[in-house]
Amino acid sequence: MDITIAYQRAIQLYHHKYLALYHALREGILNGSLASGTRLPSSRDLAVMYGISRGSVAEAYDMLLAEGYVETAVGRGTFVIEQTALLPNTSSIDKQTRQAPSVKQTPPALSTWGQRIMQMERESRPSSASGVNEDAAQQPLISFQAGEVVLEGNSLTAWKSATAAAGKDLQKPSSALMTAPVNGDEWLREAICQHVGRTRGIMAHPDQVVLCSGSMEVITLLCQLLINEQDPIVLENPCYPGIHRAVTASGGQVQVAELDQQGIIPQDWDSRLLFVTPGRQFPIGAVLPLARRQHILQWAVSRGAWIIEDDYDSEFRWAGRPIEPLKALDRADCVIYVGSFSKSMFSSLRLGYAILPAALTQALTAAKRLYDPLPPARLEQRALARFMIRGDFVRHLRRMTRMYRSRYEVFQREMQQLSRLFHWHQTDCGLHAYAVWKHEPAQYQQLMQAARSFGVTWRDAADYQLTPGPPSACFIFAHLTEHQMIEGINRLRQAWDSIKK
Repeated sequence: MDITIAYQRAIQLYHHKYLALYHALREGILNGSLASGTRLPSSRDLAVMYGISRGSVAEAYDMLLAEGYVETAVGRGTFVIEQTALLPNTSSIDKQTRQAPSVKQTPPALSTWGQRIMQMERESRPSSASGVNEDAAQQPLISFQAGEVVLEGNSLTAWKSATAAAGKDLQKPSSALMTAPVNGDEWLREAICQHVGRTRGIMAHPDQVVLCSGSMEVITLLCQLLINEQDPIVLENPCYPGIHRAVTASGGQVQVAELDQQGIIPQDWDSRLLFVTPGRQFPIGAVLPLARRQHILQWAVSRGAWIIEDDYDSEFRWAGRPIEPLKALDRADCVIYVGSFSKSMFSSLRLGYAILPAALTQALTAAKRLYDPLPPARLEQRALARFMIRGDFVRHLRRMTRMYRSRYEVFQREMQQLSRLFHWHQTDCGLHAYAVWKHEPAQYQQLMQAARSFGVTWRDAADYQLTPGPPSACFIFAHLTEHQMIEGINRLRQAWDSIKK
């Protein structure tokens, strides 16, 4: 059998070939690349593989045998022993090699972009939940933080059918899927244009659509294309932290845009790029009035600016008619519309898209080609195209909207028990509810800690704030059953009662 070991690195450290081979094999055994029970090659085969004598191989094997790393079976060969039997040792073999040169190499410095990414990674790591009574949280956790969005019932059946049909497309020798363009499957781009034209009033050509692996890849690529070092970039406060990280990593300087109950407050920002969520502001849920949308578009024209419109969960609306997106109102071709299927279909379907002004289509496609020269998830793209073209997507959205509306009504009704704790932002769409804490900040921290011990959690909205603000919370409810929501809210009430005693 063939094996791969770090022999070339070892030969630079150890003068004798048998020692280099011994250490390379020993390293492979200890790090698990040569797993327990692995049959090592014969001395003849290993000598041929690494261009050394059989005698050197035999000597290395003898050393491993003496150290207890391998065992031999007559007529069967040499095998790695069970890893649990391997103990650190300071044998005479190690003494022979103790004088081997020690090499320490300082890795090359990361670029400024790389250093920013690593710093943000360190800062985003969650802190441990100190002081939580873990013994009290034996009951199953009810999480209002996040949940898997899945297909069920007729939607799942239709998706399986679309996937099977797409698989047959892929098997055809002349299939377009074999040479699909980097900006995505033609059928899916056409289906997206038809869908947003019918449901969002956006008139677009398939050539304006670029598909990526989720909306965050779209946003990250756009940041790298449009942001120069130290450029002022306008972000809503609060906003989705992924956008903030992408802007900062690209060298942009965040310019905070404040919100009120109606969403972003238009200003004459000194910037040439604005990120905005007008359909349903994330996270507070406000729907931006038409007058403000028009004001923002006028600002973009006067400044020669781009607007990136993230329409992340506009598909699910409980009441009223949605106001046209900025993209539908845009007459100056300055709006980039970003959408995704992870909320409307299922969480693991990592497909996002941008509908772009003509001036940016080639640039984003070129950036996509650099990072991802082949379209992502080609089978899923064609399956989703079929799912949409056959009308299954619209039927699925209707079913899910009815279900989510019912769950929101239950959630809203039960949360009246906690009206003394939170001020709720009313919403007629979306998959989460946003609330501002009514009491002292210290009590909010106490409640989160106590609630964890009662087996219920939610998302602290401080993660979304660009500047310090009042304690706030996001409750994501769409993935929970009616029973789970009722039980979770009861536990939250009990947690509050426990800290008020």
